[in-house]
Amino acid sequence: MAHPPRHDGIASATVYNDTSRKLILSFKHGKRIALANMLSKLMAARLPELEGEWLFIPVPLHRTRLWSRGFNQSALLARQIAKIAKCPLLVDGLIRTKRTKALGGLGKKARERMLQGSMVISRSRKSSIIGANIVLVDDVFTSGATSDACVKALRQGGANKVLICCFARVLDEELSVRRPERETPEV
Repeated sequence: MAHPPRHDGIASATVYNDTSRKLILSFKHGKRIALANMLSKLMAARLPELEGEWLFIPVPLHRTRLWSRGFNQSALLARQIAKIAKCPLLVDGLIRTKRTKALGGLGKKARERMLQGSMVISRSRKSSIIGANIVLVDDVFTSGATSDACVKALRQGGANKVLICCFARVLDEELSVRRPERETPEV
């Protein structure tokens, strides 16, 4: 309560467990982009009823990560969910200005430090953000550091509401348990 979240809620299709981990890793690192359709349908089903006009924006990748991976998994999900919700998509609404190392294995504070100042609103999209209700789309919500950096930028840009939509959410209990055989999700 001392530090309320900047966002207006989180809609998650599932918890981050062994099964969802395998799906996400196959999608993101195994380049099984055809999974985007199924994952996005599961995510869309968990969204609350969106009253009024909403805009979908994916969590951005830094351009070097985008070039090496070949796609932004969050953008693929956001495109499908926006279609299902019949809402506009701003795939370039946010820009990741800082190239960060993989966040897997880092705690919340380390993630927050690494992501500080890393997200900005695209200059060409500033007018679309002012007063907008936004659904921020990501594949995994781990500590909240990445989405918090995005929400901070969107709020500073004048966004009215920001709802986070993710496929899998890591529970706080999972963050405190360190298991060497399990990979902590990276952003």
